[in-house]
Amino acid sequence: MAGDVLYDDGLVRVDESGLTLARYYFPFATAKRITFGQIRAVHVRRMGWLTGRLRGWGTTNPGFWLPLDLRRYRRTSIISLDVGGRVQPSFTPVDPDAVLELLRLRTTPRSGHGD
Repeated sequence: MAGDVLYDDGLVRVDESGLTLARYYFPFATAKRITFGQIRAVHVRRMGWLTGRLRGWGTTNPGFWLPLDLRRYRRTSIISLDVGGRVQPSFTPVDPDAVLELLRLRTTPRSGHGD
């Protein structure tokens, strides 16, 4: 069950037990819930015009999935989560530094930041 909200930009919500990615699943735009215990690693990448910045929803790389975000073109960082599956949930929060700090404080020491 979700606890107190620590961060919420309408796209990504982080609370005491995990995070929720809004408008994740295609075609119904339902949310995806990920608990901190599911996260094996956190990866941050600069996002360019050819590496996701123009992608509104979905992927051009079958290893990553981006939820619906029609303002992604305004952002420069993408966060991907290794949750043990073949697809890494990836997202572009409005304030990536705030989300990364919350993830750093709440995920296990085996999580790494950066690529």
